[in-house]
Amino acid sequence: MDSMTHWRIDGCRSCNNPDLTPVISLGEMPLANSLPAPQDIEKTEDVYPLDISFCSNCALVQITETVSPEVLFSEYLYFSSYSDTVLSNAKDISRRMMATRNLGENNLVVEIGSNDGYLLRNYAEAGVPVLGIEPASNVAAVAREECGIPTFTEFFTEEFAGKLRADGKRADVIHANNVLAHVPQQNEFVRGIGNLLSDEGVAVIEVPYLRDLVEKCEFDTIYHEHLCYFSVTALNNLFARNGLEIVDVERIPIHGGTLRLFVSNHGVSTASGAVQAILTDESEIGMDRYGYYEGFAQRIEALKTSLRKTLIDLNSQGKTIAGYGAAAKGAVLLNYFELGSAEISYVVDRNPAKQSRFMPGVQIPISSPARLLEQKPDYLLLLAWNFADEIIRQQAEFAKTGGKFIIPVPEVKII
Repeated sequence: MDSMTHWRIDGCRSCNNPDLTPVISLGEMPLANSLPAPQDIEKTEDVYPLDISFCSNCALVQITETVSPEVLFSEYLYFSSYSDTVLSNAKDISRRMMATRNLGENNLVVEIGSNDGYLLRNYAEAGVPVLGIEPASNVAAVAREECGIPTFTEFFTEEFAGKLRADGKRADVIHANNVLAHVPQQNEFVRGIGNLLSDEGVAVIEVPYLRDLVEKCEFDTIYHEHLCYFSVTALNNLFARNGLEIVDVERIPIHGGTLRLFVSNHGVSTASGAVQAILTDESEIGMDRYGYYEGFAQRIEALKTSLRKTLIDLNSQGKTIAGYGAAAKGAVLLNYFELGSAEISYVVDRNPAKQSRFMPGVQIPISSPARLLEQKPDYLLLLAWNFADEIIRQQAEFAKTGGKFIIPVPEVKII
């Protein structure tokens, strides 16, 4: 691996503070969404350090190693449309924005990291002009060809936002779902949002909430694509530094706990009481201080011991175990907990692009969910535990055959 594909940061990604305090190291990890194909299974997989640090100046929690976005995202195997929960969340916020902003044919909605068109199609079907920006060429092609969503195959940057604005494009609504954490150049990205917004426009930004990650031991949300882990305090500092303002904030349950932020250019509207309330709450529990994060590593180790013991005991009883969800968080959990094909026979996933591949690092094969009814394992480990309710509903037939579900986070639970 050369230094052009990965590099270590020399200061905070948000404020450039050079003094970062280590929180936890997950060691050397393969890329969580890089699923080896059968012809590549004998090749040595690249691994990269996965270390988390805290910035006492702006409260940002971040990984200290950057893997090039071109390595991570130029071709991508995650398609949003394979999750009913993600589709429902997208439809709800789209309808809400169309109603509250009175959007119509003279407006423009842009999504940064638009994936396969899963969100923008809700606007397009209602006659609202849309534009997607998606760096993964294979995913962007699906958005264009199957959903009819005009999509640029580009990384969103301040420069690219300027080009769009020069072409007369100003967005009344910008969506950025689970993309801000992926951005190496945080300040430039945020300035680009401000530049692309219309004078009265709003950006709707969703990010996993750091408080849920820490308090629910959601360590498997940490992987190389997620460069940053956000509190509202850290986000408030980031946006204010770049001329934007959080005007409202909500906590929503998707992905194990998410912040939905409504952000405008500074001075456009008055911030709601919810913003100050959550900032005050974060200060009171200490999220802006290092002490809040002490003990996190020990709780992860305790969870590792618990899950490994559960699976090893079940295997010793002759029980068969499969996994559900070839998700990035599943790859992190399996690798850090040192779980391989000795403990889990195979993993199933609804996404055909992932089937017939292997989980990175541990090389567990990935199959279609149909295999569950064919082979009837005794237990199903929910690697995509953030969609547990959805998966359990989908796998009602598996449950009818006597199959049980193992939910690994925030604590091991069998149902």
